[in-house]
Amino acid sequence: MRSLRLVQPGSEGPQGPVVAHNGKNVVLMCSNNYLGLAGDPRLIESAVEAIKKYGIGSGSSRLISGNMKPHEELEDRIARFKGTQAALVFTSGWHANIGTISALADKGDLILSDELNHASIVDGCRLSRAKVSVYPHCDLNALEKALKASRHRRRLIVTDGVFSMDGDIAPLPEIAGLSSKYDAMLMVDEAHATGVFGKYGQGIVEHLGIQETVDIRMGTLGKAIGCSGAYIAGSRDLIGFLMNKARSFIFTTSLPPALCAAAKRAIDIVEEEGWRRERLWENVRLFSKGLSGFLNIPPAPSSPIVPVNIGEEKRTMKICEELLDAGVFCQGIRPPSVPPGTSRLRITLMATHTREHLEHALNVLRNVLASNSNQ
Repeated sequence: MRSLRLVQPGSEGPQGPVVAHNGKNVVLMCSNNYLGLAGDPRLIESAVEAIKKYGIGSGSSRLISGNMKPHEELEDRIARFKGTQAALVFTSGWHANIGTISALADKGDLILSDELNHASIVDGCRLSRAKVSVYPHCDLNALEKALKASRHRRRLIVTDGVFSMDGDIAPLPEIAGLSSKYDAMLMVDEAHATGVFGKYGQGIVEHLGIQETVDIRMGTLGKAIGCSGAYIAGSRDLIGFLMNKARSFIFTTSLPPALCAAAKRAIDIVEEEGWRRERLWENVRLFSKGLSGFLNIPPAPSSPIVPVNIGEEKRTMKICEELLDAGVFCQGIRPPSVPPGTSRLRITLMATHTREHLEHALNVLRNVLASNSNQ
């Protein structure tokens, strides 16, 4: 039986590298708050100012009376941040993916989706009336074979940029090349890349220099940006189309204006404070090197997501509980989030982890895994 863990502000503030669980401070090693912005005082200040001016809720969907200045200002800021003509804000990453995919692909079309794409992409494909071709993970030959055989009216390739459970990166330059070769639209989910990759934190598309070849860029505001919500960035025609066709946008009350104001400020910080990304990647390298000393993992992983594969579900959750008792909160991930037999600890690093936090986590992991090695 699954249950929810209650976390509260720890000794170092709200949703920081240390949180309180059952009255005890624990090092948080499973948050997507990659840059440590979720509790930043500047975001709080922006949100409070917006609450005083606009209130709490927006009261309606954007197409009725729920469209306020903070929504439009945030979209303008996202478009400038991503270097696109326009952007559209959704209430969550789930809403962005299911709304966009089901709006863009219909009967007579083909969607090509990586087998390890996020559940929201999977459900977006299911909600569309298009034929869906799921290709093996990052298999370019299989993707090209499906594209070459297609006689469909339109083709949409959709992939995570950084895969959320394994932390690996899609071969995007090659996928972009195939999308151009076979006249297919390309949609990249940058949920775990926005703020983390690229000189200015724009994401994996910026990092790889393929901005001109990606048609649809999705990202979230609830991970490295430290807030809540999501967006689609692209051409004005794309955004105008989604505004009128994406059901998860049309029929949902818009984001609270305070969250829009906070997210806009967070994007400013992401661009201005590059040291946050530098510190994050320094922590990734330090932790991964330490972990590779007692586990067979790459010493330099491709993202701040570091999976420790356990395999069996019950054993994974037992180790998770023992880690928590020893002061390290690292959630076990099991089916249906991952395939059967691949249960794991999904470790994520933050810019705000100190060397002491990481050394403590490494020591606890080493001891707990060793004590469970023969079970």
